[in-house]
Amino acid sequence: MGLFECVGLVYIFGCVYACVSVWAEPQRQTLLKNLMSLSAGERAHHLRNTPLSLSEKCELRYDNILTLYSGWQGVLSLLIYLHIWQGALKQVSSRFGTGVLSYFLFLRTLLLYNIFLSVIVILFLVLPQVIHGSSQSPNSISFTGFDILTGTGVLTNSLLFYGYYNYTEDKSCQQGNKSGSYMAGPYNIQLAYLLIIGIGLIVTCIALVYSVSKMLGENFQNFKSHGNIALKVFSCWDFKVSKKTSAKLQSENICTQLKELLCELGCDKPKQNALFRLHRLATHCFAWVACLGSTSCSVLAIYYMSTECFHFHEQCWETFVGQELYRFLLMDMVFAVLYTIFGEFVWRLISQEVLKRKRKPIFDIARNVLDLIHGQTLAWLGVLFMPLLPAIQSVKLLFLFYMKRVSLLNNCQAPRKSWRASQMSSFFMLLLWCPSFLGAAACVVYTMWRCPSSTCGPFRTLPNMFPSVRGLSSNWLSWAYTCLVDNPLFLFITAGFFLLLIYIHTQAVDGQKRIIALLQEQIENESEDKKFLIAKLQELCDQEEHS
Repeated sequence: MGLFECVGLVYIFGCVYACVSVWAEPQRQTLLKNLMSLSAGERAHHLRNTPLSLSEKCELRYDNILTLYSGWQGVLSLLIYLHIWQGALKQVSSRFGTGVLSYFLFLRTLLLYNIFLSVIVILFLVLPQVIHGSSQSPNSISFTGFDILTGTGVLTNSLLFYGYYNYTEDKSCQQGNKSGSYMAGPYNIQLAYLLIIGIGLIVTCIALVYSVSKMLGENFQNFKSHGNIALKVFSCWDFKVSKKTSAKLQSENICTQLKELLCELGCDKPKQNALFRLHRLATHCFAWVACLGSTSCSVLAIYYMSTECFHFHEQCWETFVGQELYRFLLMDMVFAVLYTIFGEFVWRLISQEVLKRKRKPIFDIARNVLDLIHGQTLAWLGVLFMPLLPAIQSVKLLFLFYMKRVSLLNNCQAPRKSWRASQMSSFFMLLLWCPSFLGAAACVVYTMWRCPSSTCGPFRTLPNMFPSVRGLSSNWLSWAYTCLVDNPLFLFITAGFFLLLIYIHTQAVDGQKRIIALLQEQIENESEDKKFLIAKLQELCDQEEHS
């Protein structure tokens, strides 16, 4: 029975129970309420000792079951809502294969990471700021629609950016002494700001390490496709499927999986000579050097322009960086929309209506995934300067999911070369962890060590962000600060432990792969031995007949 059929039955049971509740006697209602407050064993014992007829006891037991079912009605409705993406992902997998499916699974994983960061930031940074208010003067700038695109204007002094989070006043700062501690106020914004961002990044790092180790282990599994093809052909159909739409979806899914398995059988590349491989390696090295060189030059140019032309250490440079990252994130979404419109929708119209071709544009998995990684890097990099940037990234990912799904189903076709979801997902997660997350986390930690702005923000009276934790006496946070910041060996040990965990997991799965290969070789040798013995027996029989 499917989920919707269960919900239908629950709805019918709820309606029946409502009718019974209207016409039931008050004594029965009281008895039913008392039964609902008991456990299952106590409920049966109480019914057994109640002076009622057998039919009335059965009716009460039935009403009790209906009440329990009606209580789960809201929960099942929520499950239906949560299964919307599951149905959409099944449709994508059946029509376009697991390679395209891996893009949407990757997008959903990024959405979960951003929702986690958004929730803890809103609960422990934004809400305290709203409750306690700001010590800054009211914003007299009028709001314009252009401010949403640039993050400037009235949005500069808002909850979006770092400079607004300074609602507590420090007496030493008012007296001109900027070296004093900043612990006054009903809520320690310094400690909250540092801990929330630090805990969010640490939990994200642990989740990424676990995902990378798990997916790399699955990617190392090497099962031969011959048996999988036989299983798909002869025993993969679900005979409980009765609806035409479900049967069509399952048949498309099986056909797509067979194409992937057949592609794996024919994907053996011919051996290449050493000269060709050397030329290919040199080309890749030149491309990497060119990309890294251009990126380094761009970073140096931006740094020179920011230090020589704009003159920050007078305005809040953290808010300025947050505005730049906010604009980058918006432009990333704008280019994704433009590529979807012109690169997929308009090109499909030109290809089919003007060029009279039946083929549609191919869904570029690599390009779309790199766009997701680029946007997520901006979100992790800007969480220090713009705490609500992960929330904006979550909204962007929701919009991208539905836009890309509609464009995929109407404008695109599956890639010519099929890829397995395990291979693609492991590669995507590896790129997301290194260099995306590690690079963003390194920049955030480096910024925490730098001198913050002296005119805005919760750390405006400190040389950097970490002394806010060091100032806590007799606290486990001081010990954690000493281990994490004052002792770099702890960081190296932690990073080595994560790398060792990934290595052990991949080696364990690699050992399983070798055992499977040896067992398959043993089975093949046994079959060859059986063939040899049968041939010898046949020769002996033929000799006896001739003799």
